[in-house]
Amino acid sequence: MATPTQSALPSVDARGWCLALALSVGAAVSLGITRFAYGLLLPAMRTDLGWTYTLAGAMNTANALGYFIGALLTPRLLHSRGPGELLWGGALMATVFMALSGFFTDANALLVQRLLAGIASALVFVAGGLLAARLGARYPRHGGLLLGIYYGGTGLGIVASALLVPWLLERFAGQAHGWQWSWWALALICAAGTAVMLWPARVMSAWALPQAQAAAGGPQQFQWADFRYGLAGYTLFGVGYIGYMTFVVALLRSQGTSAAAVTVFYALLGVAVMASSRIWARLLDKHHDGRPLATLNALLGVATILPALTQWWPVVLASGLLFGAVFLSVVASTTALVRHNLPPAAWAAGISAFTTVFAAGQIVGPTVVGWIADGPGGLARGLVFSACALWAGSALGLRQKALRRP
Repeated sequence: MATPTQSALPSVDARGWCLALALSVGAAVSLGITRFAYGLLLPAMRTDLGWTYTLAGAMNTANALGYFIGALLTPRLLHSRGPGELLWGGALMATVFMALSGFFTDANALLVQRLLAGIASALVFVAGGLLAARLGARYPRHGGLLLGIYYGGTGLGIVASALLVPWLLERFAGQAHGWQWSWWALALICAAGTAVMLWPARVMSAWALPQAQAAAGGPQQFQWADFRYGLAGYTLFGVGYIGYMTFVVALLRSQGTSAAAVTVFYALLGVAVMASSRIWARLLDKHHDGRPLATLNALLGVATILPALTQWWPVVLASGLLFGAVFLSVVASTTALVRHNLPPAAWAAGISAFTTVFAAGQIVGPTVVGWIADGPGGLARGLVFSACALWAGSALGLRQKALRRP
């Protein structure tokens, strides 16, 4: 039963839901396509271009390095440009860099493209997260759900990639470098997403910052030391989850899984991402400390290790469903942690800080997992490393305390 205070809070109207859904396209472009679609392309590109797993992982490391640079640049750009302009401007740049990736076969040129796409995707993701936090503050009864819808939008990009990329790879398998068509098709989807984001970018940029909640105590500015355990746990999340998203398709293909089965696996993972906003909304609203981060990291570690332990298809599918249902909610949990514990004026700094350490973890993860995969243990041993990183992040998350009384 809702408390009187909760009952007095405004419910989300139709326009609010539409804004949340349109805003979620930013997550679809910045992560679902610009970051994660590469995992579907990796097996074909690695075979065609003769890459080692280390080099294949370095492509996502370059993307994460760009994401790290973009996260560092975002706070300054937000002061001069505003989140709405960064949202659609970053999406437009991501579209261009995705398209350019289809014109190169040289590894160094592709590394540069992945770096630039990472910078652009960080601008989109941080700006979109800030706007989602503002939307949640406007409708605090559904704050956790609105944040979840934004981050769950990543699933839209994953599903679109799962339905499109394997089909295109098969369709153009007889052509030289047939994987290039997938990059161009993904760029077209990004362009369409950029057009959709113009509306929430324009509408929400005109909103004033929400008033700070009257919470007793708590800092008025973001301080890294106050969130040190959350930041450390989130760094290890970045290290661990990206190994799965980079290499799980390559692992399945190396085990003889068909292209159709990979499509089903990856599409179900994306559907689970979209459902995650509803699954974990209460957890994000209820706890103001690091418990959501810890809980979700622990579950993610379980999902990550399952394909390393067995090739039994029902377990592999369960791994994808659990992973999809959890991993973007880890991202949402850090935005919720910032929103619960800081005044609105400090949200941009807090979200950017968490995005920065997230990117730092992603720089480490793909290359380390790729290096392990080139050794005797193969990709399965690399995923064991990823799972251990996630469980260590869970332990750190438990130590993060709330800074304000709920």
